[in-house]
Amino acid sequence: MVDKERIREEIIKALRNVYDPEIPINVWDLGLIYELNIDDDGNVRIKMTLTAPGCPIAFMLVEQVKSAVSKIKGVKNVDVELVWEPPWTPKRMTKEGREMFKSIFGYDIVEYWEQKYGQQ
Repeated sequence: MVDKERIREEIIKALRNVYDPEIPINVWDLGLIYELNIDDDGNVRIKMTLTAPGCPIAFMLVEQVKSAVSKIKGVKNVDVELVWEPPWTPKRMTKEGREMFKSIFGYDIVEYWEQKYGQQ
């Protein structure tokens, strides 16, 4: 049996080193990781999305996530599934992701989103 909490923390740390190529924020803080499951044997299953369905490098980003997680001690197999439901919105970003976005682009993307699209 593996230490799931330790592995989870290390996975999150690793995911914070994988960046979206268009928005210079990592996939974890951008809110692209929808599910992160670790079984008792160290097999990891991740459901992730992208900011836009037409991303031309979608599979490259999936492979970067898989590669980063595979390097963690105790992880046996990594399955990364790319999903489109529910669609990504800036409201999925972590607090840290919002702050990163604001420092880069000069405004709070979630506040902008809510003004434009409502509280969806």
